[in-house]
Amino acid sequence: MISFGIRFIQITSFAAGLSAMSTLALADTGHSHGAAIGEPAKASAATRTIQVKLGDNFYEPRTIQVKAGETVRFILTNTGELLHEFNIGTAAMHAEHQKEMLAMMESGMLTATGINTDMSKMDHSKMGGHSMKHDDPNSVLVEPGKTKEIVWTFTQAADLEFACNVPGHYEAGMVGNIRFGR
Repeated sequence: MISFGIRFIQITSFAAGLSAMSTLALADTGHSHGAAIGEPAKASAATRTIQVKLGDNFYEPRTIQVKAGETVRFILTNTGELLHEFNIGTAAMHAEHQKEMLAMMESGMLTATGINTDMSKMDHSKMGGHSMKHDDPNSVLVEPGKTKEIVWTFTQAADLEFACNVPGHYEAGMVGNIRFGR
């Protein structure tokens, strides 16, 4: 197991489940998607493709320029040795999602290098009644050596980041900016 010497903050409360976020219908309070951060799209709707390298606690590129209304296909390749995430959201959304990701790590559903598929199939309803799934359309986990994609329409300009919310990674600098241009 690789250690980066990062101290994890113990979180005692568990945020509302990811399922609430996946409805895309909540108001933009920083804990939801809605039109404020955009919506998933089909690859055929993409006007361009952006390759993103996920290394051990960095992204290349660190800043992505988009336009309001643009649909982008992100090709995400994990070149590191650790499990990483690509999650589009606001800083507040990432802060909430980090709590959920910590709970997934503590439950054994996620490890430093991958997804425990046996754990992800379990009934987690007795674990505080919260969903333990990583299935939001604005987020994907990418295991070492793997490539995945997200296709996203940026419906309106917003203050957005893309980040890895695996415990300790955001704090180590695995966060990038989404900038809106004309």
